[in-house]
Amino acid sequence: MFTGLVEEVGTLDAMTGSGQASRLVIRAARVLEGVKTGDSISVNGICLTVTSYSTHQFTVDVMPETLNKTSLRQLRQGQRVNLERAMRLGDRFGGHIVSGHVDGTGMIVSRQPHANAVLFRIAADSALLKYVIPRGSICIDGISLTVVDVDDSSFSVSIIPHTLAQTSLQDRKVGDQVNLETDVIGKYVERLMGVRQEAESESEGKSERSSRLSLAFLQENGFA
Repeated sequence: MFTGLVEEVGTLDAMTGSGQASRLVIRAARVLEGVKTGDSISVNGICLTVTSYSTHQFTVDVMPETLNKTSLRQLRQGQRVNLERAMRLGDRFGGHIVSGHVDGTGMIVSRQPHANAVLFRIAADSALLKYVIPRGSICIDGISLTVVDVDDSSFSVSIIPHTLAQTSLQDRKVGDQVNLETDVIGKYVERLMGVRQEAESESEGKSERSSRLSLAFLQENGFA
């Protein structure tokens, strides 16, 4: 689990592919403190497993499903990426619950100065936008952010100078794709409500079938 508070911005030193799979070598410093093989590190919001490391780099393998569903396939050597180590028990929770399992990608459609901040508007699929609410939480490229507003095709977030300076958002421009993870609480609520409705429908169906059983019904159909 992660919090969406980026610890540092690393650099993609190499990206090699074998078929539909890929291997990333990322230059970093802070996230390598105390790192071990098998540790989880969020790379642009995607939970990836460290397969090897050195003093200044770590390597992760990326499976086809991850490449297909995220913006990792568009990374190029030298590009900067947001990094966060998995949360430890007892750490301060400063962002929101982030699983590192990206729901999909969005596209930056505008980037406008707004007083001391920068307002980004991001277009996304309706399947993702149904979980986005004004003043709710969303994770963009691994950054925990608060939604300003949302409409049928996009939503906006306001980025303060500190966040812009400390993350790769400073490099993002109109037309760029970003990884999106919506608030996990909303997805759990939807799932639980769906299960409840299914159970109620099934119960109503059983009740209706039971109400049809009578002595006259059984005699009419040769059971009595």
